[in-house]
Amino acid sequence: MLKNHWTILRKQYALSVLKVVFDMCGIVGYIGNKEAMPVLVSGLKNLEYRGYDSAGFAIINKRIIIEKDIGKIDDVQKKINASLLKGFSGLAHCRWATHGNVTKENAHPHADCSNKIAIVHNGIIENYSELKEKLIQKKHVFRSETDTEVIAHLIEEFHKKLGFEDAVKNALKEVKGSYALGVACAEEPGKLIAARNESPLIVGKGKNGMFLASDIPALLEYTNKFIYMHDKEIAVITKDTINIFDLEGKKKSFKISTLNWSKEAAEKGGFKHFMLKEIYEQPRAITETIDERLKNGDVVFEKELNLTDDEILKIDSIKLIGCGTSWHAALVGKFMFEELAKIPTEVEYASEFRYRNPILKPNTIVMAISQSGETADTIAALKEAKKNGAKTISICNVKGSSITRVSDGVVYTRAGPEIGVASTKAFTTQLTVLYLLTILFSKKRKTLNDKQIKDMIYGIRKIPLQIASVLNEDFEVVNCAELYHKRTNSLYLGRGVNFPIALEGALKLKEVSYIHAEGYPAAEMKHGPIALIDEHMPVVFIAPHDIYTYSKILGNIEEVKARGGIVIAIATEGDKEIPKKADHTIFIPKTLYTLSSILAVVPLQLLAYHIADKLGRTIDQPKNLAKVVTVE
Repeated sequence: MLKNHWTILRKQYALSVLKVVFDMCGIVGYIGNKEAMPVLVSGLKNLEYRGYDSAGFAIINKRIIIEKDIGKIDDVQKKINASLLKGFSGLAHCRWATHGNVTKENAHPHADCSNKIAIVHNGIIENYSELKEKLIQKKHVFRSETDTEVIAHLIEEFHKKLGFEDAVKNALKEVKGSYALGVACAEEPGKLIAARNESPLIVGKGKNGMFLASDIPALLEYTNKFIYMHDKEIAVITKDTINIFDLEGKKKSFKISTLNWSKEAAEKGGFKHFMLKEIYEQPRAITETIDERLKNGDVVFEKELNLTDDEILKIDSIKLIGCGTSWHAALVGKFMFEELAKIPTEVEYASEFRYRNPILKPNTIVMAISQSGETADTIAALKEAKKNGAKTISICNVKGSSITRVSDGVVYTRAGPEIGVASTKAFTTQLTVLYLLTILFSKKRKTLNDKQIKDMIYGIRKIPLQIASVLNEDFEVVNCAELYHKRTNSLYLGRGVNFPIALEGALKLKEVSYIHAEGYPAAEMKHGPIALIDEHMPVVFIAPHDIYTYSKILGNIEEVKARGGIVIAIATEGDKEIPKKADHTIFIPKTLYTLSSILAVVPLQLLAYHIADKLGRTIDQPKNLAKVVTVE
C-alpha cells in the first residue's frame, strides 16, 4: 500500500524538482448568493483536525435559527433539524470545551436574550465573570456556562441604543482577553461581523459571496483570496463588500492575499490519514523550501531576513524560541549555529521566555519558530523580544500569520498546508531553513571555507531524494510497529545533533498512539532511565555513523542489550556494526552529520504512525491536542 502511495507522490515530486488551555475551536461564516448550510458544513469538516467535542450552526433569514449538539459533525447533523436551516447567511462552530462542560447548552453558536444576536467565538474572555454579573443585574438570562455567551448579551445591551456595528465595537471595548468572533444580527441579515484579538481569523473573498474562518483549509474549496485580520480589528462583510475598522470606528486599509494552496493539497489524496500523506510530502516540501534560495552555488534569502551583511557579522548571540516540535527544531538549530557558524545560541520555551526578563544584547537575534504563526506563547515571546530592542526573525509556514506580522524578518518554510495535528513536514522544513541560515551565516562570518560551504549545499540538494528512498524502504518500520504496538513504554536515545530527534521521535509516539515514551541524550540513560530497561522495553537509538558520537552510541546499545532491552536502531546505510547488536536496524542514506537529523526523523514519524494505526487511534485528531494553541 505504501509503495503505491509513493508511486503517486514520486511523480508529483519529479515535477517539483524540475521547475496551557487549548483553543481547539473552529469558526466558519458565509454570506452570499448560495445556501449557507452546505458551505458551513463543508468548512467545519475541513477544520475537524483542530479537535472538538460539539458543533453548531446559526442561519440568519429574517430571524436567527440555531441548531447545535455534542458530538462529531456527522452525528450533530443527525440530531439537529436541518430543514430549519435555510438561508444565504450563517455562522458555524466546532468547540473544544474550555469554560463549561461538554453539553448541548455550552455548544456554539450562542444567542442573546431576544435571540436577535448570534455569536461564535474562539479564545478566552478573561473578565467574563465580572461582565456576567453586571449583565445579570440588568436582567439578562444566561443559558450556558461559557464565557462566550457574555459577549452576545453585552452586544444586546449596547444594541438597545446603538446600531449593530456600533454595538459590537462598544461591547468589545469592555472585553479583556483573546477572541476571534463571528457575529450576526436578525435585524440586519445582509451583514456579518468578524472581530479578532490574539486569536486567528481570516476573511475570504469569493465569487459567490464572502467568508470568514479561523483557518485557511475551511475555505480553500471556495476561494484562495484572503484578508488576514489584525488584533482589535472589526470586519463588516456583506455578500459583495468588505470593510475593516478599528474599535474606534476608523476605517482601515487591507490587503487581499492570494494563496497558492489547492483544495486538493488540504485533502488526503488517497492516503488513510493526513499524517501519512504529509510524511510522504516531505521530499516536495523540502524541495520547495530550498527552491530559489540556492542560486549559483550560494544561499540567497533576498529580503526575507531584513538583515544586512554588517548586521550578520555583528550578531553576538541567537535566541531560538518555540513550542513542542518547533522547540525540537530549535535545538537542532542551536547545534548548527554553534558548531558551524560559531554563534552562541540559546533555546527557549516560548511559554517561559515571556515570563522573565531575558538578557538581550543589542546584537542579539531572536528567532521564533512556528508552523502556524498563531501560537499564543510564541507571539507573546516575540513581542517581549521586540520590546527589549532585539532584532526578530520568524520561521513560519503560514503567510500573513500573526508571528510574521510581528517579526522584522520572515522566512517561510513552504511546506504547504499541514492538517495532521502531529507535525511532520513542518518540522523537516524548519530544519531545512535553519540549515540554510547556518550556511549563510557561516559564509558571511568566514567560519567555514569554500569547500565546506559547497559540500553543505550539495548535501541539502540531495536530501529530498534521500528522504524518498527512506520512504520507499519502510518495511522494517512496519515490522517493528507490528511487533511492539502493544508495549506501554519506550525510550528514544540520541547524541549531539540527533538528541533533539530522540525527543521528537518520542513526542510523535506519545501524540498519536498515547503510548508513554521519553527522549534522552544517550549518555543520560545511566543517570536514571536505565533502571526501566527490561525485556519488555523497546529502546530506539538514533545512531547514524559520524566521527563525533558513533563509538559512544555503540556502547550505549551494549548497555541496553545487557539488560534485556529491545533495540531499534536508525543507522547509516552500509553500517556493519549496529546490525550485529540491534534487534532491528532501519537504514538511512549517508549524508553530512548536520543533515542526518532530517533523514533520521522520517522513520520515527512512520513508526509512530504505524503503531497508532494498528492501535486504531484517531491519528489526525489525537485526544486533548490542538494543531494550533492560540491561547495560554
